[in-house]
Amino acid sequence: MKNLTTGKTRQAETRRAAQMMKRIMIHFRGQMDEQLRPQRVTTAQLHVMKVIRDEPGVSGAQLARSCYVTPQSAQALLKGLENDGWITRTKDRINDRILIAQLTSSGEELLMNAEKLARVIEKRLWRGVELEAVEALNGVLAQCLGNLADDA
Repeated sequence: MKNLTTGKTRQAETRRAAQMMKRIMIHFRGQMDEQLRPQRVTTAQLHVMKVIRDEPGVSGAQLARSCYVTPQSAQALLKGLENDGWITRTKDRINDRILIAQLTSSGEELLMNAEKLARVIEKRLWRGVELEAVEALNGVLAQCLGNLADDA
């Protein structure tokens, strides 16, 4: 239905909002990758490291779901992180077929530095936006996410 004062349709505006969300994520990730390039790490690898830190003992399948990648991609990311010395993987004490990943001290340091970089970019992203607007946006996005989750 058209808004009589602006002539805009709901479909056009909702599509525009979705496109802007995607563009924000692409720009954010691009800026993070650019900042991280000297350390030879990607945002995908950092996401894996963050999940390992925040969810000790996470399974490979859970890790893949949390990082929005396939189990095969998660394994490739883990192998790369292990080869670069940012994580170690040891056999689980109960089931020796399961490898438990942990951050190394250099992995912890890398993740801390990356989180500082992310905060700088986030600060720039939200410059001039009032807290109330962010809270309202979070409410709308939570509703949208719930709408999509209901259909899954």
